[in-house]
Amino acid sequence: MKLGLFNLMSYQDNPQGIQGVINDMRSMVGLAEEIGFETAWFAEHHFSNYSISVSPLLMAAHMAGYCRRIKLGTAVIVLPLYEPMRLAQEIALVDRLTDGRLVLGIGSGYQAYEFDRYGMDVARRNDILLEKWAFIESALVDGQTETLSWQGQHIKTDFLLRPLQQPLPPVFITTAQPALLQRFSRWRPTAFMTAGWRGSPRLKTMVDDARREWHEAGLPADTPVAVQQYIHVTDSKKAALEAAERALFVARMIAALHGKEMSTEGAFIHAPKFPDEPDASVIRDNLIIGDAQHVAERIIQEVKDLNPSHYNCFFQFGDMPIAAARQSLEKFGLEVIPLLERALGKVTVDIR
Repeated sequence: MKLGLFNLMSYQDNPQGIQGVINDMRSMVGLAEEIGFETAWFAEHHFSNYSISVSPLLMAAHMAGYCRRIKLGTAVIVLPLYEPMRLAQEIALVDRLTDGRLVLGIGSGYQAYEFDRYGMDVARRNDILLEKWAFIESALVDGQTETLSWQGQHIKTDFLLRPLQQPLPPVFITTAQPALLQRFSRWRPTAFMTAGWRGSPRLKTMVDDARREWHEAGLPADTPVAVQQYIHVTDSKKAALEAAERALFVARMIAALHGKEMSTEGAFIHAPKFPDEPDASVIRDNLIIGDAQHVAERIIQEVKDLNPSHYNCFFQFGDMPIAAARQSLEKFGLEVIPLLERALGKVTVDIR
């Protein structure tokens, strides 16, 4: 199991504005590399303060110049929103710009708010993903596309650019659906799962249910799984609840974004309480928030229960001040990782 750092890059009250969000991200990725995290991941969202990371490929290419060892992942490219001829070339180019450090995370998306503004039907997202992936796969692996119909056109062309990692960078996909994973089986994809604010209890159910469905569908028993959790390391009970409140704010934004009818002030989401919203103390207990011993014990148990190949950590959520996010990540490196490695073996990557 290796560690990842998730960068959502929300913007709410950062004192340095949007540039502060960018600077915070650079700071967190640099620190994660020093600690020995394997991968830094970048989200993709559009048209709101939920995230200013509109292009995870652009973020990966940018951060290749700020770090020298950590892998750079897209979490995820929302494939239905792209023109596939252009995207295929950009994937290949970014893998070369990062010296083969690109990790290719793709997904179908879920936010009706975004799809509506691109003039697309979110209900068709999986069909569109498969159609466009067929084009991209042919372009990147074969160097040309088969003659196929896409948006009413018959396209066949040659592609000069291929990824540095042959035949493709590692593939992660945000789905548990057996049919989608079988379509990507050629690349032994890693299924990427997160339970958001519901945290550990829900995540275990998700992974257990998925593995049962995979077994029934005949997928390999060792199909890899990556999980993602909100994490905050603090000795202060007050700070732990404040972190939970920030996670709750993210949950409210996600709930609002699931529908087309969303109230905004400009691009800022109006995120009221959602039905049956839990108390912050419930959020704290669902997520991995607390002192180093508590955090380590929770992660160790989760790894033993779920056996993930990749454990992705979300430290700066809800526009958490960079000082608090860095302090949490530093304590994770100094106090939590030694406990993890004592129980689980090596989880970091050498910086050399």
